[in-house]
Formats: sequence, structure tokens, C-alpha cells
Amino acid sequence: MKNIIAVNKLHKSFGANKVLRGVDLNIATSGIIAVLGPNGSGKTTLIKSILGMVLPNSGEINVLGNNTKGEWKYKTDITYLPQIARFPENLKVHELISMIKDLRGQVANPEPLIEKFGLEEFLNQKLVNLSGGTKQKVNLVLTFMYDTPIVILDEPTTGLDPVALLSLKGMIQEMKKQGKTILITSHIMQFVEEVADDIIFLLEGIIHFRGSVGSLKEKYQANNIEQSIAKMLIASEKHVKQASN
Repeated sequence: MKNIIAVNKLHKSFGANKVLRGVDLNIATSGIIAVLGPNGSGKTTLIKSILGMVLPNSGEINVLGNNTKGEWKYKTDITYLPQIARFPENLKVHELISMIKDLRGQVANPEPLIEKFGLEEFLNQKLVNLSGGTKQKVNLVLTFMYDTPIVILDEPTTGLDPVALLSLKGMIQEMKKQGKTILITSHIMQFVEEVADDIIFLLEGIIHFRGSVGSLKEKYQANNIEQSIAKMLIASEKHVKQASN
């Protein structure tokens, strides 16, 4: 069986800064996977490499059995929610939705999402006049209106009110039931603990941990993900100090 995503010996540097250091990653089954790590750990670079937004220095990426190098068609199997959505602010919400539908050229179903997030009253408003939370809801509509086997969500909870956050959690779980693969980055550990099946933790461009939420907590004898990661980072710092002595 083909891996859904396969990353082999991926290296990426920005000048002298080595961001990814030979990352190997195979995702063979559907489910919800949280890609975590401190700032500068390489998680955003890894995600953007899979999306083709960053070109690695070396290594190979395959998505659904297709090598991504120099290709673009594989991207039609991925839906991506960026952390910061930069919309043309002079457009109205309904104009933006229509524009994205025309650009992508795939079947889209935004209407149920517009209703779910209560955006009906904002459809004729310009994006420049929307709050950050409302813009994030529009961002979610643009993401979830497509039916793709792979979904990548970069900090999806940003600016959401409790009702919208609850809807988001339900939609993520529904996508899991549909057999999709969902990659999530988030700094909100409670959210990660509630939705994620597996954790991929990057540190200094290397995958430091890969496994279930339960196995992470068991390994570090912790009550939650936040405590586990804190213990992991402390252990890593001790290791580095001992190696340098």
C-alpha cells in the first residue's frame, strides 16, 4: 500500500541556517496528526515543503505515491489553511469565495459552511471591514468547501470564538471518519490533545518524537501534552549540555 505522505532525507537551509536536517517521515494511514515544535524547529518549513511552497535542498517527497518534485497536480489532493490569510481586502466575502472557486476549478460546497459559521450577514461586506475572527471563519470556509483526501491546517483556532471552535473540532472529527489525513500545527496544546491521534515533534530540524498522544504522555510520565513536551525539552537540553562537556 502506498504511503499517503512519504518524506525521505529532507534537507533545507536558509543561508547558514539549517532548518531541516534529513527528515524522514512516512504517513501510511488516515487520521489526525499534530506537527509540533518550538519556533524555528522546522515544522512550518516541513509543511510548506510538502505543499511545494518551499523547495528543499535535497531529499524526496511523495504524496499519494506521486513524487512532488516539479509537479503541481498532486496539490489538487490537498486543502491548505494558512496561519495568516492574506485576502484582497477590497473584495467582498462572496466575491472572494467565487474567485477561489474559479481559480481552483474543483467542485466546491461553501453554502453549508457559510451557515455553520454564521457568515450570511457578512457576504456583502468587504474583507477590510471584518474582524480577525470573522476573517478566520471565511478562511475555514475556503478550506473546507473542498473534498480532498489530505487537509493541512496551520493554527486553525486563531481568533475563533467558542462556538466556532466547537464547530471546527466537530468538522475535523468528521473528516477523520471520512478517512482523510489531517495535519495540524497549533500552539494550543489543549486543542491538540482533544483532536490529535498522533504527534510529530520537531526540534532543530529533526523529528524528536513520533507516536500517539498516549505514548507521548507515557514516555514522559506526564498528565498532558504540555507537560510531556516540557519534559522532552528539558531532557534534550541536558543531553546537549552533556555532549558539549
